[in-house]
Amino acid sequence: MITFTLCLLTLIAGYFLYGRFVERIFGPDNRKTPALTKADGVDYIPLPTWKIFMIQFLNIAGLGPIFGAIMGAKFGTASYLWIVFGSIFAGAVHDYLAGMLSLRNGGESLPEIIGRYLGMTTKQVMRGFTVLLMILVGAVFVAGPAGLLAKLTPDYMDATFWIVIVFIYYIFATLLPVDKIIGKIYPLFAIALLFMAVGILVMLYVKHPVLPEIWDGLQNTHPDAAALPIFPIMFVSIACGAISGFHATQSPLMARCMTSERHGRPVFYGAMITEGIVALIWAAAATYFFHENGMGENNAAVVVDAITKNWLGTVGGVLAILGVIAAPITSGDTAFRSARLIVADFLGMEQKSMRRRLYICIPMFLVAIGLLLYSLRDKEGFDMIWRYFAWTNQTLSVFTLWAITVYLVRGKKGYYYYVTYLPAVFMTAVCTTYICIAPEGFGMRPGLAFGIAIFSASIAVIWFNIWYFKTTKKLR
Repeated sequence: MITFTLCLLTLIAGYFLYGRFVERIFGPDNRKTPALTKADGVDYIPLPTWKIFMIQFLNIAGLGPIFGAIMGAKFGTASYLWIVFGSIFAGAVHDYLAGMLSLRNGGESLPEIIGRYLGMTTKQVMRGFTVLLMILVGAVFVAGPAGLLAKLTPDYMDATFWIVIVFIYYIFATLLPVDKIIGKIYPLFAIALLFMAVGILVMLYVKHPVLPEIWDGLQNTHPDAAALPIFPIMFVSIACGAISGFHATQSPLMARCMTSERHGRPVFYGAMITEGIVALIWAAAATYFFHENGMGENNAAVVVDAITKNWLGTVGGVLAILGVIAAPITSGDTAFRSARLIVADFLGMEQKSMRRRLYICIPMFLVAIGLLLYSLRDKEGFDMIWRYFAWTNQTLSVFTLWAITVYLVRGKKGYYYYVTYLPAVFMTAVCTTYICIAPEGFGMRPGLAFGIAIFSASIAVIWFNIWYFKTTKKLR
C-alpha cells in the first residue's frame, strides 16, 4: 500500500505543479471564447465550469480507466507507474493543449487542429481516421454496459434488449442540443462514477490488502508474459488511464461551451488526472482480486462485479456498477456527437438544422450498427474490434502530440516543446511496436518488432529535427 499511496499523492501533486507549468507555457488570456462569439443553441452553448468538468470527465472515462486498468494490473507494479507518469507527463498535457488549441481556434475539431500544424494531407487522413475511431468507440461501448445492465434486470431484459435501448439513447444524445441531455444527466452519472471510485479507495485502506511495492521489482507478472511483453502491450491496454487520442476528440466539445481560457487547466488537465486516479484505484483493487483468486479471470466486468459487491455491499455495489455502466455510455454518445461535428466541419455544413444533422448521422449509425452486429457474432469479433480500437486510439494520440509540438515551436515557446516532443517519440515507438507484434497486426517476433519501432522513432526524430532547424532559422 505504500507504493499505491505514493502514486496517488504524486497524481494529485502533478495537477498542481506540472499542470500549472504547462498552463504557463500555453498562456491563457481573457479573450472571448467560441461559446460567446459563435453561440448557436446546439453545440456552442455556455455552461458552468463545474458542469463542463463533469461532462469532460465522463466523455473521456469510458471503459478504459476501469477495464483497461484491471487488465493492466496483471502486468504488475509497472502498471502503477505508467498510470501515474503517463497521466501527468503525457495524457494530461495532451488533453490540455489539444483542448486549448481548439478553444483558441474557434472550437475546431481535432482533424482541423492536426491539419493546421501537420499539413493538408495529414488533415485529410486524420478526418477519416478520427471518424472511424469515433464509430469504433460507439460500437465497442455498447456491449459492455448492456451486459452489466442485463445482470441487474429481469431475464427478459437481456443484453440484446439493453443494446437497443443504449443505441436509441445514442441517437438522441447525438442529435439534440448539448444542454438538453448531456448537460442535464452527465453530472448525475459523474457522481455515481466518483462514488464508486471513492468507495473502492476507502475500502482499500480499510482492508489494507498486501499489494506489490516498487522495491519488489517491475517484472512482468502476467500469466502469459512471454506472448504479452510489458512494452508495448501494457501501454496500449492502459490507454484511457494514462494517455488516449480519443480524449483530444472530446475536448473540442467542451471548448465550445467554456466561457474563459483560464478554466482550461481544471477542465482538461484536471479531468485527465481524475481519470488517472480512477485507473490507479481500480488497478490496486484488481491486484487484490487477482492475488485472492488467481489471474485466470479475463472478463473485467466479472472483476468489477465481484469487488463492488464484496466491498460495498448490495446497494453500494449496484450504485458502483451503475457508475461503471454510465462511463462507457457517456463516452459512446459523445463519440458519435464528435464524429458528427468532424464531418460537419469538413463539409462546412451548419448544424442548427435537424435535417442537416440527420444527413450526417444516418450513414454513421448504419456503419456503427454493422460493426456492432459483427462484434456480437462471437467473443472473438468483439475482442478484435476492441483491439483495433485500442491501437487506433493510441495512434491518434501520436498525431496529436506531434501537432502540438509543431504549435509550440511555431509559437516560439523555446525548449518547452519538449513537454510534448518526448511523449510523441515514446508513443510513436509504442504504437509501431504494437502493430508489428500484435496478432491482429503483423504478428512479428518481439526482437524484429522492437527493431522496427526503434527505426520508426529514429526517423520521426530525424524528420522533426530537420524541420525544427529550418523553421527556427526562419523565425529568427
